[in-house]
This record gives sequence, structure tokens and C-alpha cells, in this order.
Amino acid sequence: MQDLDKIRAEALAAVAAAADLDALEAARVAALGKKGSISALMATLGRMDAEARKTAGAELNRLKDEVAEAIASAKAALEAKALDQRLARERIDVTLPVRPETTGRVHPIAQVMEEMTAIFAQMGFEVAEGPDIEDDFHNFTALNIPAEHPARQMHDTFYFGERPDGSRHLLRTHTSPVQIRTMLNTAPPIRIIAPGRTYRCDSDMTHTPMFHQIEGLVIDRTTHMGHLKGCLMEFVTTFFEVDEVPVRFRPSFFPFTEPSAEVDIGCSREGGELKIGPGKGWLEIGGSGMVHPNVLRACGIDPDEYQGFAFGMGVERMAMLKYGIPDLRTFFESDLRWLKHYGFLPLDVPTLSGGLTR
Repeated sequence: MQDLDKIRAEALAAVAAAADLDALEAARVAALGKKGSISALMATLGRMDAEARKTAGAELNRLKDEVAEAIASAKAALEAKALDQRLARERIDVTLPVRPETTGRVHPIAQVMEEMTAIFAQMGFEVAEGPDIEDDFHNFTALNIPAEHPARQMHDTFYFGERPDGSRHLLRTHTSPVQIRTMLNTAPPIRIIAPGRTYRCDSDMTHTPMFHQIEGLVIDRTTHMGHLKGCLMEFVTTFFEVDEVPVRFRPSFFPFTEPSAEVDIGCSREGGELKIGPGKGWLEIGGSGMVHPNVLRACGIDPDEYQGFAFGMGVERMAMLKYGIPDLRTFFESDLRWLKHYGFLPLDVPTLSGGLTR
């Protein structure tokens, strides 16, 4: 058997000389690996007689334990050193001020939805939500939209693949399915608003494939058209923060309301500047009407006992009118310069007592 003192000295010297973990691993393999110097000696024990094997085995085990202990100690020291170096290299001075450009902004769509919600909440409305992926019943049938209606066609609606039963799910084309789900699961009286994303196959300066709506629904025994008009007139005056906003209701047609009306607000375009308020012009902001009896029946509500009104508005359109944003497409371009200009500080939470915009 080779000189154990020499092997011990060489192995311990290699461990002590290791400057990093890779070098230490190389020293370990050279001594204790399958082809290492100590492992090679351990393999010769089988060729010795019993007495010699007992003596040599004890000495080799002591050497193996001594080298392994030295390696473990060196590894712990090198890992601690590496951690200290990393901490020093990645050190952050938390006393430095935050860079101004990292201040976030609330997107105008989110801000306007909060403003609208705050106003309707003061009127006693609750916020209701529903899934973006809908079925035909909730999105069309229950809303009294006939099978041949153009809104059901592929050029208007995003459909998913056909299911085994022949039906197809779709991306909701309005937030009205939330009204249906609420009426199916809640007994009147009902007073909700339903803000959220909607989807339609359309894209130009005034339309995008994905946009936002907020709809309102009131169902009880005594609600009439006058309540609808009063609710929306109060809303537009508060939302646009103008003392007087003329509102008119133009007769229209929607499958889910009867009678139905488009809602317009007064404006002035004098000097090429659009101002909400008294003037010679009008701007359409949404649709409204009394809930159609067929819709109430589809939701298990007796139209002879209950009636109600519904309305809907585009959030992007309301944001454009209030904050002078000229192009709908810029809402979705992810331009930080645009967001810095039109965005809102995170702490500017809209309330009626503190003000919608500050």
C-alpha cells in the first residue's frame, strides 16, 4: 500500500488550495471519486488477508473521514464567501429617491369605470359581474334577440369551436348577460350596474375588437320611464361635473327593451372646441329603455307583477368625451407617454365627497 501520509498531505493541500467551489469539487473527485487516490486504495482491500485488511481498512477510513471533513469545511467557507461577494455586488441603496419616471398611472378606462361606479353606488346600485365567455342563451336568447338577428352572425361575434351537442360558446358582445344571470339568481327588487369587457368583430377609429361597457338594471313593482330619465340625467350632470347638461331621449329599437330610447347629451362646438353642456349640438352616449316583458319571462319574473329599466354606455366613449381623447385606438397602444399625459395618480380615488377628478 502506498504511503498514506503522502496521500493525506496531497489531498489536504489540494483542498486548502481550492479558490472556488469548482476547484474544490475537482479536489474531492481526485481524492474520493470513483477513480480517486483514496478510492483506489479502498479497492485493494479485497486482495489482503483478514488481519491486514482490518488494519489497512481502519487507517483508510480515518483518512477518508479526515479528507471529507476538510472538504465540507472548505465548502462551507467558500459558499459563505460567494454569498458575501454576491450581496456586495447586488447591493441596493434603499436610501436613494425613487426615480420620477417609475411613478405609475391609472389608465383612463379604469379611472372612468371607478368614477361611474362611484356615482351609481350613491344611487343605491350594486356592482355585478359575469364571465367573458358566454353561451347563446345568456348572450342572445334570454335578451329576446331572434335567431336571424345580424348580431348573431360570424361577422359581428367571436365564436368558439362547435361543441359535441352542436352549440358554441362566444365572447360576450355586451355586459347584458350579467343582467340575465342576476335576474335568474336574485329575486326582485334588483338594482345593479355591470361594468366589464365586451367583444365584437370591428376595428377602426371609433371601434375596437375589445372594449368596455357599463350597464344598469332596475327591477321592481313601481319603476317607470320617468325614473330611468331622472337616473341618467343625474348621472351625466355628476359625471361631467357641469351644472347643467341637457339630456334628450330619442325613440329607438332594442330587442331587449320596450319602449327603447337613445340617450343624447347637449354640447357646444363653438370655436372648434367641444364642450359638454348647453349648446346647439348633441352627442349620443348610450341606449336605454324599459325591460321587455319577454326578457322578464325568460328569467322567471312575472311581467304582470314586475317591471324595470335598463341602460348601457361605452366606457371608452365617456372617457373620450370627458377628457378630450381624440382616437379610441390609443387606449390600447400601451404608449407610456400617452398614459403619462392622460393617466391618473393611483391615490386619486374618485368619490362624490372628495371629487371625481382632482
